[in-house]
Amino acid sequence: MNTRKIQTVKIPNKKASTRLFSALCVITALQLGGCANLGVQPWERDLLAKDEMALNADAVDIGLDEHIYFSKEGTSGGRSFAGGGCGCN
Repeated sequence: MNTRKIQTVKIPNKKASTRLFSALCVITALQLGGCANLGVQPWERDLLAKDEMALNADAVDIGLDEHIYFSKEGTSGGRSFAGGGCGCN
């Protein structure tokens, strides 16, 4: 007598594949809808123009950071001086 086991192949459930496809469509629609920003509205500009919203709020900190960077790199960066890389000018 032949005692071999018969292997069964699972056929994907049609409901599960439909749910997966629907979920992927919803996720894709949400991602594409999230990119539909029309820009800044006129009534929002006053909030975005405040000093707190600036990326570089403090001019002194910016100047110090630029001085340290250009002193280390030895580049002028559009200025009339250049450091030698040792931190002195």
